[in-house]
Amino acid sequence: MEYRELRPRAPMPEFDIRFRRFTSLNTTIRLREGKLQVRLSDLLETAPENMHHAIAHILIAKLYKKPISRAHNDRYRRYVSSETVSKQSEQIRQQRGRKRLLPPKGHFYDLEEVFDKLNHQFFHGLLGQPVLTWSGHHARRLLGHYDAAHNTIVVSRVFDRVDVPRYAIEYLLYHEMLHLKHPVKVKNGRRCVHPREFQAEERLFPQLAEAKAFLKHL
Repeated sequence: MEYRELRPRAPMPEFDIRFRRFTSLNTTIRLREGKLQVRLSDLLETAPENMHHAIAHILIAKLYKKPISRAHNDRYRRYVSSETVSKQSEQIRQQRGRKRLLPPKGHFYDLEEVFDKLNHQFFHGLLGQPVLTWSGHHARRLLGHYDAAHNTIVVSRVFDRVDVPRYAIEYLLYHEMLHLKHPVKVKNGRRCVHPREFQAEERLFPQLAEAKAFLKHL
């Protein structure tokens, strides 16, 4: 068993393992009153037995700060990045996930207006407009993201200020629009989020250096 391999001299704790209807491939492990509580996405319930061993190894290793076996880690990555599991995960996010949508028109910037300008400037006006929304709070760690499951671009409220230069919010939205144009690909079991085509088009943004410098100190 993975616990015994990672902690050969430690007493064996009681395990409480349950599958939950998460909105993604979530896996968690916690130690509570001597019991290991493991919660797994129900999408993993029908996974092959060797995948369950890999997940157990990874979770226990993370909990006790042990080195993670490369073989187990690669096996897990290949499985969750496979076309079948990726499609199942996206379908579950669409069905179970909820998005709090705020109007695209903020106090200082209108996301639809910015999107339309960038669409004509860089995409010949051919990029279909997704749902555009501001985040519910002034997030600084996650400035923006494209949610493919809900076809939504979310921009942090921190950009909706008079002291934020136009090129900063344009660059952020342009970056997320490139994610819309270049979906995540899986190559050799690994997710490729920023392929070469993505990076090449990103460099076309005229104030790229200034925008990245501003975001770095935001």
